[in-house]
Amino acid sequence: MLEGLSNASRIPELRRRLLFTAMMLAVYRIGVAVPTPGIDGQALASFFDQMKGTLFGWVNLFNGGALEHFSILALGIMPYISVAIILDLLKVASPYLDELYKEGEAGRRKITQYTRYGTVGLALIQGFMISVSLEKIQAPGGGSVVYNPGIGFEVMTVLTVTAGTMFLMWIGEQITERGVGNGISLIIMAGIIARLPSAIGTTVQFVREGEMSIFLLLFILAVAAGVIYGIVYIETAQRRIPIQYARRVVGRRVYGGQSSHLPLKINTSGVIPPIFASSILVFPATLATFVPFLKPYSAYLTPGGVYYDLVYVALIVFFCYFYTAVTFNPVDVADNLKKYGGFIPGIRPGRFTADYIDRVLSRITLGGAIYVSAVCVLPTILIQRFNVPFYFGGTALLIVVGVAIDFVAQIQTHLITRNYEGFMGPGGTRRMKSRRRA
Repeated sequence: MLEGLSNASRIPELRRRLLFTAMMLAVYRIGVAVPTPGIDGQALASFFDQMKGTLFGWVNLFNGGALEHFSILALGIMPYISVAIILDLLKVASPYLDELYKEGEAGRRKITQYTRYGTVGLALIQGFMISVSLEKIQAPGGGSVVYNPGIGFEVMTVLTVTAGTMFLMWIGEQITERGVGNGISLIIMAGIIARLPSAIGTTVQFVREGEMSIFLLLFILAVAAGVIYGIVYIETAQRRIPIQYARRVVGRRVYGGQSSHLPLKINTSGVIPPIFASSILVFPATLATFVPFLKPYSAYLTPGGVYYDLVYVALIVFFCYFYTAVTFNPVDVADNLKKYGGFIPGIRPGRFTADYIDRVLSRITLGGAIYVSAVCVLPTILIQRFNVPFYFGGTALLIVVGVAIDFVAQIQTHLITRNYEGFMGPGGTRRMKSRRRA
């Protein structure tokens, strides 16, 4: 793999794609530094220091600090992701959407169009809610974070952050088409990684001042390396169900008679369960910020508490099963196997095959849910126990490692495509003909 990555710079096309991806991510980070007019940046930063356990702090983490400074990209790419996930879930209840997902390229373009429209609508709603909330926020010093509140500020803010979200969505699509990897995922990863230098600087300062011992730092680094290794191992792990294809005679040709396998990922749902669980759990704390009498009740769901961890794990397990059931249909898989003459040895085709796949998927989903829960809860426990000043696990680490794996896979795909083109191109054809003459 390392040899393949080193060869990436030697291929002109792949080098151009990597350079284009880097340039688009640099544009994104520049946009994060451009503030929205009418905001007191220092007062807002002081407010966000107190909002780390609420929805604002959670969204700010994935936006790379854009919400903390309330830049033109304050909403980030989250509206687009939310609409895409909602449409993905609605295909179970909507036969029309289900047919679009099965229509291939034409259906994908239609789904993309609906996602864009939904992103505009959701960004307008979120922008209005945030603008109204900003007008009510009082900085720790007692002043307002908005210089001139009113309808003018609200309209300007809604239009600015909505345009920023659509621009960011365009950047993601350009990276996907002309760069390397999934552009939306790379934007999220870049936003998370952007917080890493300040976290490392804080850690170094803690060690220098004696607030953290060097042995504790080495222990934390070892745990972080172990967590990353576990994520890579599980995310690339598969449960392979053997598939046998029956032999068919069509005219003078014989088809089938081959052995294959059906790969099932241990973590089929990816990072969707912790994202859903986190957004649900931070909502009470966010609501209590504006409704004072709810603060005693929201205290039970403070991050790091026992009740928070228990509810968090329960929600992760629920969403792991729910999202897996929505995105993977064993009945369709069984029907496709039967259609092409495939079967699982020892299992009858049709309903029995679907039941067998469903049983296997349910068992491995439980293991995947436990793995996701452990990765998400472990950082919280270590932060509370050792007062760790940087975030090295949870949903953020799942996203970063998962996107990195996908990014490397995309580069390897381009390398393999290049090798095939070199073999089957004009030069390769001439070499094959010369060998036949010999």
